[in-house]
Amino acid sequence: MYILLTGVSHRTAPVNIRECFAFSPAKLEKAYSELKDNPYLEGVVILSTCNRTEVYASTRDLEAGQMALRSFLTRYSGLSEASLNTYLYQCSCFEAIDHLFRVVSGLDSMILGETQILGQVKDSYETARKIKASNGVLNQLFQRALHVGKKVRSQTAIDQHPVSVSYAAVALAQQILGSLDDKSVMIVGAGEMGELAIRYLMDRGVHSVIVSNRSYDKACEMADCLNGRAVQFDELADELLKTDIVISCTAASHYVIRGERCRDQLRARQGRAILMIDIAVPRDIDPSLQDVAGVYLYDIDSLQHVVDENYEERQLAAAMADEIIIQELEEFNNWLATLYVVPIITAMKRFGEDVKQRELKRAFNRLGKVTDREQKVITEMASAIVNQLLRGPVENLKELAPTSQGHMYAELSKQLFGLKEDKEQTSYEQYTSGHQG
Repeated sequence: MYILLTGVSHRTAPVNIRECFAFSPAKLEKAYSELKDNPYLEGVVILSTCNRTEVYASTRDLEAGQMALRSFLTRYSGLSEASLNTYLYQCSCFEAIDHLFRVVSGLDSMILGETQILGQVKDSYETARKIKASNGVLNQLFQRALHVGKKVRSQTAIDQHPVSVSYAAVALAQQILGSLDDKSVMIVGAGEMGELAIRYLMDRGVHSVIVSNRSYDKACEMADCLNGRAVQFDELADELLKTDIVISCTAASHYVIRGERCRDQLRARQGRAILMIDIAVPRDIDPSLQDVAGVYLYDIDSLQHVVDENYEERQLAAAMADEIIIQELEEFNNWLATLYVVPIITAMKRFGEDVKQRELKRAFNRLGKVTDREQKVITEMASAIVNQLLRGPVENLKELAPTSQGHMYAELSKQLFGLKEDKEQTSYEQYTSGHQG
């Protein structure tokens, strides 16, 4: 049984290309229906996020399975073969498993170690399992991957060291305000970093979003995207009375949150904490406001200091994560090796027995009447020859099975000997039923 992966991600394709591979819930159901009907794919899991679309599959036929996935994504995306060659990646078995382990650990994310991907992988797997698109092999793979993702985060704390300005803003909000479940955030301006920070905050539980901008129409447009509400620019100061987090990122050449206009409203909060994050250059927020009780003011330089300080820490955590992944990968691959080697070895021995019986029958027909002792000697000699011929290939295949190229040696042996696997005798579910990921 071989594990396959075909997909695109932020590392290989820009957003306008990734959009072609995105799956809405309605499209996802149709896609699974098509993939489940493919005779070369025995299990499928689709992982579709903003930054990646990846299809994981299990198959008995490596080449046919890879072609099936590529053909499916070609039809779905509507892109040309030339585009696919540029953006699409395909890998199998060891490399596919390693990739998933790195993805779920946050090592393949735009932000090193981010946590959202862990839940996204879990949800994708659960969807595939509930509609019976996954199978025993992929169930074990994704259960182990989720275990790896949790282990990496618990043993390395890779997600506790912000490595972007927007992510650092979220970490500060949690540090200063605690739980963000009942908190509100106001964005001033329409900067990309500000919006990204708000999206991170929303992922952590913030549900009330206010947008203020010089252009009220643009404020309304962004508010719609964030499921929030827009306010006029001259109402901004009054919103400070009830807002917990302010993120400002306008292109103004002067302070837009000025001391003389906003100090009274901030004082009226009577020391209740408010986090003000100024990621504009020039600055948007009058730095004198940090003297008001309860105001925690950070500009882009102070946030960048947090990022720079933590980048090395996160890199060290990533190196520790690599060690965990290598260990987990070896263990899982040792288990998986039996799934593609045992059936091949069984088929190889069956092939040798068939050849032996066929040639013995031909020899005895040509010899005519032979004694029982002669028949025994000839039969034993034929068995010895077959066993000697197969011993080397079988032992080598067992030794190579757990390596990163083990599946390729298994497939090569299958092709060289012209072997046919007996699906009744090589039920892969029997191998997975006793293994817990």
